[in-house]
Amino acid sequence: MHKADHSSAIQPPHLKPGDKIAITCPAKKLPKPMTDAIALLESWEFEVVLGETVNAGYHQFAGDDELRARDMQRFIDDDRIKAIIAARGGYGTIRMIDKVDFSRLKTNQKWLIGFSDITLLHAHLYNNYNLQTIHGQMPVNIPDASARSLQTLKDALFGNEITYTINPNHLNRTGKGEGVLIGGNLSLLIASLCSVSDFNYDGKILFIEDVGEYLYAVDRMIRTLDRAGKLKHLAGLIVGGFTDIKDNDIPFGQTVSEIIMDVVKDYNYPVCFDFPAGHLPDNCSLILGRTLNLSVLKAVTAINYK
Repeated sequence: MHKADHSSAIQPPHLKPGDKIAITCPAKKLPKPMTDAIALLESWEFEVVLGETVNAGYHQFAGDDELRARDMQRFIDDDRIKAIIAARGGYGTIRMIDKVDFSRLKTNQKWLIGFSDITLLHAHLYNNYNLQTIHGQMPVNIPDASARSLQTLKDALFGNEITYTINPNHLNRTGKGEGVLIGGNLSLLIASLCSVSDFNYDGKILFIEDVGEYLYAVDRMIRTLDRAGKLKHLAGLIVGGFTDIKDNDIPFGQTVSEIIMDVVKDYNYPVCFDFPAGHLPDNCSLILGRTLNLSVLKAVTAINYK
């Protein structure tokens, strides 16, 4: 088996009561105020700071590209801000990311939280600044979020231990793997290929999820990753939610799990399906950039950080 990468990225300081957490919208505009999310974060004793983008709109975006970049820049550069949470995903991060200077994070690390379109930021901060980030619930999702997923977000922010046990899936491939966790939304991993934000996948444990795609598109994206050499030397694969998946009039003939397993069937690392993360209410938090132990057994899958 390919040698796993065991060296975790830099861990930003964990939060404590009274810390400032900023909310910004690097992508799509908000459909309604974030009353529930602000109340939740304040109940955790954070001071919530709202960016201009929270109330902005420019076509489908939370303000034009310059405003969204300026909002992110403000919070990157403000040392009083200990974490930045993206209000929502959608589409648009790729339009503003190269307008932001993230270099302040070299000397003043802080947590970035989000998922979906925010995958691009996770990848960029890991690849360029060797920084751990949190793949987890965002303010727009909090009204519908499960209690467990919110607890895992709180645990991640405060530095509490996070472990998971997952029920078996008949397509799981048993085995044990150890490596740095990378990944996120499959479509955004494809969008980052060959860019300055692209992950090095070798020796890593990869997490993937997606929403609203056609089965054939999932097949194409997984095969694209494989043809790019990204899947061959993984230390493990964790498959989260693939929700609201569509089919054509002529059925594709495979489920998402079957599509993925068909592509990685000749590799020998453990594969876990049905992890509770992605576009679903039980979107449990994962710390990207941190070393993970993955143990896929016939009876249960155990996931824990070193």
